[in-house]
Amino acid sequence: MNKFFYISLLLGLITYLIVLAYIYLFQRNLLYHPSVNGYQGDKINFDYEEVFIKNNEGIKLKAWFHKKDLINKKTILFFHGNAGDLSNRNYKLNELSKLDLNFLIFAYRGFSSNQGKPSEQGLYEDARSVFDWLKAKGVKEKNLILYGESLGTAIAVETGQNKNLAGIILESPFTSMVELAQKYYPFLPVKFLLKDKYETIKKLPNINSPLLVLHGKLDTIVPFAMGEELFEQANEPKFKYFIENDDHMMRYDQNLLGEIKKFIFLSYEKN
Repeated sequence: MNKFFYISLLLGLITYLIVLAYIYLFQRNLLYHPSVNGYQGDKINFDYEEVFIKNNEGIKLKAWFHKKDLINKKTILFFHGNAGDLSNRNYKLNELSKLDLNFLIFAYRGFSSNQGKPSEQGLYEDARSVFDWLKAKGVKEKNLILYGESLGTAIAVETGQNKNLAGIILESPFTSMVELAQKYYPFLPVKFLLKDKYETIKKLPNINSPLLVLHGKLDTIVPFAMGEELFEQANEPKFKYFIENDDHMMRYDQNLLGEIKKFIFLSYEKN
């Protein structure tokens, strides 16, 4: 009996170590999904210019630029989530194009046929390159709104630290990738395994621009409690739109769009 117990224990330990090794080596394959096309189908109903913006490594990042007036109107810089290409966001961009503003959405390295492989620091560098490109085009920080979707919320917060922006919008945000991954893998020492930690909650004290948090209470990917915690910890001025019957990819209905419009209007008053 003792011999069988120790053999079983040893086999269990070996299996656990194999799982640890697999998770560590292939974690970025589990986190980033450029080829996923889960919510496609909407046609583009807005005018845009396709541009390619060089990042710090010289990789050309594909971007769509919808321009109305870069000097007098607000500009949204959109950071997409961890899956799919730019066209997966057509349904959101179609609605944003109806607002009286400019917007630019770009694909990270490794997404939408861009070269390179995604990583936390790499995506931060991509964001900085695009942010600087917009400023070089004449977009002032006080007229710029950062919009993050899911994983993009961490990139928006990283980019928006210590800046005087018109605003930051976070859709379905998480506190940190460490806390989120621990919920999915409670049996693993995620804190020590994870390469890309995206610790948004620690950066919130550095956000002094107006903040709008959007989150559905039925979110099956990021716990709604994380959106609540981020809102509670955020500096003023801050606003929220928490909806009872919405999931992770929020519906762009008139109520949500109304909140975004209101937030943009307040950003004009701020200036």
